Amino acid sequence: MSSKTTNMKTYNIAMISDFFYPQPGGVELHIYHLAQKLIARGHSVIVITHAYGDRTGIRTLTNGLKVYYVPFMVLYRNATFPSVFSAFPILRQIFIRESIEIVHGHGTFSSLCHEAIFHANTMGLKTVFTDHSLFGFADVTSILGNKLLNFTLTDIGHVICVSHTCKENTVLRASLDPHMVSVIPNALVSDDFKPAEVRPKFVWLVQISIS
Repeated sequence: MSSKTTNMKTYNIAMISDFFYPQPGGVELHIYHLAQKLIARGHSVIVITHAYGDRTGIRTLTNGLKVYYVPFMVLYRNATFPSVFSAFPILRQIFIRESIEIVHGHGTFSSLCHEAIFHANTMGLKTVFTDHSLFGFADVTSILGNKLLNFTLTDIGHVICVSHTCKENTVLRASLDPHMVSVIPNALVSDDFKPAEVRPKFVWLVQISIS
């Protein structure tokens, strides 16, 4: 580890979203790998999401990544019911217990993300929001979602988008200052797409039926 990394200030960070493992998806993969990279740089990272079936309580993943599976009510497509204040007691308790300094929410349609950012701002914590998708402006769902995003990001510390198109879309939807929105494209691990150096040997199985 370089001296620059060793001397870097470290933070206690909470990644929050309705969308996380064991559900597969792009946001879930993004949060997991981002948390692993931050842990590798010396930061303390936890993930807060809702319970998935019997997966409740605290689970520990790779490199000590602590995941809080909180039993919130799921409304639609693994998004929790928007209640504004009902999640505050348990979120506050987790933030204090883990000495959280930065709250990083993911996903426009994650109610838990919006509530966590709202309550973190009231507690004086630094907040970050990452937008992963593009949304329209005309249909009812998009209008309501954009109004909610505008409200949540009123006092946000910084916003991250995964593409320049996503940045333009988010700036318009949430009426943001473009200078407070950064673009960090999703990375691709090129080694995962290289052909195998050794060709796999296929074993042909022949089933012979005897009448």
